Amino acid sequence: MKQGTGERHTARRTALGFALLALALIALIFCNIIAGSTKLTVSEVFDGLFRPQSEFSAIVLHVRMVRIVPAILLGGALALSGFLLQTFFANPIAGPFTLGISSGAKLVLSVTMIAFLSRGVAVGSVMLIAASFVGAMLSMGFVLAISYKVRRMSMLIICGVMIGYICSAVTEFVIRFADDSNIVKLHDWAMGSFASIKWENVAVMAAVVIPAMIAAFFLSKPIGAYQLGEVYAENMGVNIRLFRIALILLSGVLSACVTAFAGPISFVGVAVPHLMRRLFRTAKPIVIIPACILGGAVFCLFCDLIARTAFAPNELSISSVTAVFGAPVVIFVMLRRQKEGAR
Repeated sequence: MKQGTGERHTARRTALGFALLALALIALIFCNIIAGSTKLTVSEVFDGLFRPQSEFSAIVLHVRMVRIVPAILLGGALALSGFLLQTFFANPIAGPFTLGISSGAKLVLSVTMIAFLSRGVAVGSVMLIAASFVGAMLSMGFVLAISYKVRRMSMLIICGVMIGYICSAVTEFVIRFADDSNIVKLHDWAMGSFASIKWENVAVMAAVVIPAMIAAFFLSKPIGAYQLGEVYAENMGVNIRLFRIALILLSGVLSACVTAFAGPISFVGVAVPHLMRRLFRTAKPIVIIPACILGGAVFCLFCDLIARTAFAPNELSISSVTAVFGAPVVIFVMLRRQKEGAR
């Protein structure tokens, strides 16, 4: 009887959690459409959405929505990438930013863009993702090599942060001393922003991110077994080597796609998975994976709204805002782990 009551309570909590996330997502989409240098009324928003000939159509569709959709896709991708990395390393503060993976992707992408643009060659969306993926995998390789030498996870995170700083320093050097004026504008991208994304970029990122999300969802059962230990997972029929490769590739693709179009965005991949575990009070992948996707979208939409409006007409980098809200979550997780370890 008690077991049935507990299951009903868990089901209600899960349904309520997803309902809250869905409502927050809808509300933030609406707020992001209305808010900006040109404030729109509700009727003007509907005109812009459903009347292509309306004077508000350009603002709603080609200024606001073209920024909202990437924030949803890339925010969900970044949070899911963080969850996969936390599963891989069995550490709640592992993420694309804290392990230096985003910075590695940024470095290789910056060098690639400068090499092509300095010769007058345009860089397509596929090339952006490919270059970012190579950088992400190189950084991941360094982190994995270190993980075999360092057993303490805190030291692994510190090494990842150092890798990130090195990559960021080299990237800044390369961008600062670039000759072409268009290349120098990469500095804004390097700070993180959804501002320069076009609809053609959105189509490519959707074609990459959505299949990766679906693939991660189908890994829910192996992830659940892996969370209970490698031995248990092997007894459940999980091929550990292939499973770990799948986690690396999926997290690398997701974080690379984010870096390719929006630059490095800090702390989302660490903070959101933890917040979702607290909200749903479970670590079950079948719940946390979709929760991370929705939660990452909500988090990035909220931070982008602040970045655009807090000091309008000046705009903050999205990474600065996510750090303000994400870093305290990371600090809380670290203090909690230390407290639990002292018991």
